[in-house]
Amino acid sequence: MTLLQQFTEYVTKKNLFQKTDHLLLAVSGGVDSVVLCFLCKEAGYLFSIAHCNFNLRGNESKRDEEFVKGLSERLEVPLFVKIFDTKSYAAENKCSIQVAARELRYNWFYELLKGEENTNVQYSGFNAHSSTHQLLKYIVTAHHLDDNIETLLMNFFKGTGATGLRAIEPKRNKIVRPLLWASKEALMAYAQEKGISWVHDSSNDKIEYTRNFFRQTLLPQIESVFPAVKQNLAQNIVRFSEVEVLYKQAIEEHKKKLLQFRGKEVFIAVLKLSKAIPLHTIVFEISKEFGFSALQVPQITKLLISESGKYITSATHRILRNRAWLIISPLNRNDQQIIVIEKQDREITFDNSILSIHNIKKEDIQLSTKKEMAFLNADAITFPLLLRHWKEGDYFYPLGMTKKKKLARFFIDEKLSKKDKEEVWVLEMNKKIIWVINHRIDNRFRVSDTTKEVLQLLIKPQESRAQKPQNS
Repeated sequence: MTLLQQFTEYVTKKNLFQKTDHLLLAVSGGVDSVVLCFLCKEAGYLFSIAHCNFNLRGNESKRDEEFVKGLSERLEVPLFVKIFDTKSYAAENKCSIQVAARELRYNWFYELLKGEENTNVQYSGFNAHSSTHQLLKYIVTAHHLDDNIETLLMNFFKGTGATGLRAIEPKRNKIVRPLLWASKEALMAYAQEKGISWVHDSSNDKIEYTRNFFRQTLLPQIESVFPAVKQNLAQNIVRFSEVEVLYKQAIEEHKKKLLQFRGKEVFIAVLKLSKAIPLHTIVFEISKEFGFSALQVPQITKLLISESGKYITSATHRILRNRAWLIISPLNRNDQQIIVIEKQDREITFDNSILSIHNIKKEDIQLSTKKEMAFLNADAITFPLLLRHWKEGDYFYPLGMTKKKKLARFFIDEKLSKKDKEEVWVLEMNKKIIWVINHRIDNRFRVSDTTKEVLQLLIKPQESRAQKPQNS
């Protein structure tokens, strides 16, 4: 089969795009992206070209831009060009030049797909006007087999799961890579046979870049021992892709058995998770969706043998041990049903209310009948505290009583309506409810003759945030 036949067969087999789809080809001017353009043209696909000038290689960057402009004219397709200040972006966002270029590139591609205008975009070529990109459907890149092999090796040496071993996906969301089956050698041979010219990016020669080191140093050395290494790794990628399918199926089965979704929170029974095999892999696959890294897995598994109140956080979520459960909650406290209160916290927003917490001296207590206020023995309180809705089975020792009472019974005695009961929150410490908020404190934490310091708690409507609590 010719390269063109293999190309069209792969696109069809993987269902990457249709003849009626308007494609946006990311073209640098290198042989890979130029060959992609010619293959799409020969196959009769509808496409436009997008070229990024990152302003990193002086005259060479300008040369590449001019070359791609000429290519669009030769192929009679629309062209979009954007010039970036990559170094400034990297400095402002404190990232490497490579990361900056990637973010700038794909952000712009998606803007084009969405039809967003940008005054810095140049339009040239045939029928290239600002409305052209409103029809664009997919971003198409020229990643090929050699890129895929290099990605596999880099993932392997950095450390990865099953997903990393299948390297680059041919299609992910709006990004399509229809050349993953083709070797660099095959693309070069096609270009030479067709008399196609291209430009060379000198930065690809610098081995200080990780990918270039793998391409120019590591892989050639491995080939000197295993001549068929690229073919073998290519076959491994196919195998790993199939293994990943089975792996994901198994993980989904574990998730169905372990995860209970309650609003924006996820509950996991500690006993069930403790018995899951392989534990670390299952914990990783569950937690990574909430921003936790592989390095945090040992800390998460430690929660299985920790006391209530212990937790670990990612950038977006918290995993909290609460009795027989691990509870995964958003860090945004307004989205949580269980809120962890640290010793330094002074105001906690929940359920359109504010819990104000202050330490005061015993002699400063001003007796009040307000149900929104409570005074507790600060000497008996240890943090963190948990703020949550009450649930069936909860009990406490109501003030003035030495026997425990279930909250459900307490609510009946207090003649609370069903709606009122649904709105009750409790404050908990080490599995002990210390305050049924707006109702009664626990007798074990009352202020006594021996109390030295008092914890004053006050519930206020959220709109009254500016008002100071009593004795603050």
